[in-house]
Amino acid sequence: MPLAKGAAGRRRPLWAELLLAAAAGGLHAFSFAPQDAGWLQLAGVVLLAWRAGAQGSATRAALLGGAFSTAWLAGGVWWLFISLHRYGGLPAWLAVAAIALLCAFLSLYLAAAMAAWVRWRPRSPWRGALLFAALWLLAELARGVLFTGFPWVAAGYAHSDSALAGLAPWLGVYGIGAVSAGIAALAAAALVTAGRVRWTLAAVALAVWWAPLALPQRFTEATGTLSVALLQGNVAQDEKFASERQPEDLAWTLRALIGARADLVIAPETAIPLLPSQLPEGLWDGLRNAFSEGERAALVGLPLGDPQAGYTNSVAGLSRDAAALPGGAYRYDKHHLVPFGEFIPLGFRWFVDLMNMPLGDFNRGPLVAPSFGVKGERVAPNICYEDLFGEELAARFAGSGDAPTILANVSNIAWFGESVAIDQHLQISRLRSLELQRPMLRATNTGATVIIDHRGQVTRRLAPHTRGVLEGPVQGRSGLTPFAWWAGRFGLWPLLLAALALFAATARRRPHTALQSNASD
Repeated sequence: MPLAKGAAGRRRPLWAELLLAAAAGGLHAFSFAPQDAGWLQLAGVVLLAWRAGAQGSATRAALLGGAFSTAWLAGGVWWLFISLHRYGGLPAWLAVAAIALLCAFLSLYLAAAMAAWVRWRPRSPWRGALLFAALWLLAELARGVLFTGFPWVAAGYAHSDSALAGLAPWLGVYGIGAVSAGIAALAAAALVTAGRVRWTLAAVALAVWWAPLALPQRFTEATGTLSVALLQGNVAQDEKFASERQPEDLAWTLRALIGARADLVIAPETAIPLLPSQLPEGLWDGLRNAFSEGERAALVGLPLGDPQAGYTNSVAGLSRDAAALPGGAYRYDKHHLVPFGEFIPLGFRWFVDLMNMPLGDFNRGPLVAPSFGVKGERVAPNICYEDLFGEELAARFAGSGDAPTILANVSNIAWFGESVAIDQHLQISRLRSLELQRPMLRATNTGATVIIDHRGQVTRRLAPHTRGVLEGPVQGRSGLTPFAWWAGRFGLWPLLLAALALFAATARRRPHTALQSNASD
């Protein structure tokens, strides 16, 4: 089959290829919130597939994949600099170096994927696209799982408002990313082929892009409606643990909790930054008593524990029913802890000692925790970046009859200042709602404090970086999406096995270096 003239064989100097790959990775990073530009994410991967496929060696392709991914991640998580430098006290050069090394290390997965694609790519553009999708999926799974995982700005999040969002309740965020990668590989192949095959490849790519709109989307039904009040304290991170500021901030939190007239009041992660035993005498008991009568309930973020048992980043649930539980309150302990922030990875004590911030070494809570009952609804808390791991939230749906009807995320993103981290985290929560078809309540310190419905749409919003209380209704949902069913029972194993099977079925057995097209392969 003829190639488009000069499209496949042209090789630029390596430095030029690396610059182009990094630029494509930058475009890719720009596709996430607040832009929400799925088409831009796709365009970035098209550029990567086109140029990586034109390389004459797996080594060059790996370098391009690494450059693309490093730019993508650096453009997506640059705000880590704020926590390391402004609040952690690291010298600016060291904070930049730490972030660059993190991004480069996490980019090894995509570098390996691009090397494997060039090494084993079949002649057929159709099979080549499937191989590209499988390798992309393996790379994203590796980044999302290994070393506790860091899947921030995973490719699928850029599609929370695109046609591919229809895949969320079926395949989850990683599946969306894999399908997007397959579409990109088809488009890249169309760039280097001539004749009718070019238009066939382009037509199929467009068809796959729009196909999710035809998939069934109704998997859940309404249960009941709660009125909710979500607190946003807007406490700057460098003031949160300052003894001179705590009385005023704590007084506002308590007034807002007790004064809200909603069925459920939610205060953010560490809204009370002290252990109950460290609070003024009688304060914690008084707060519990305020919710021990009547129908109102509250979820409050605070640390719990003692020197003997250890400490946890927790949410306490207060209500008339919870008053009968051990300790007089419902308790949720964070399961997926943040490296460096909530536990110290082996061998990195020296790095933590360089920073001047109140870091914890917390105990992990259980993966599957009971929900908090409020007027017949089952509210499942998660803390901060736990909602980045949809497969772990899905594990709560594996039981029969006790699956959550409402999700509630409590967060403190003040660590990252007035950056896009707030918008990105909101995008992550919206994707969780699409995957599980459950509403998500977000009570945060600085934003985004919102109510998200089961379709991933924000129905109520509080302006970020302001102090206030967001009030509104939320409708619970019952029923299981396909994603909730398989991820709740098997985690990410089905995706891993599917990627490996697809690789085995499409990989060429002999080395292959130049991007070629042969529909009969």
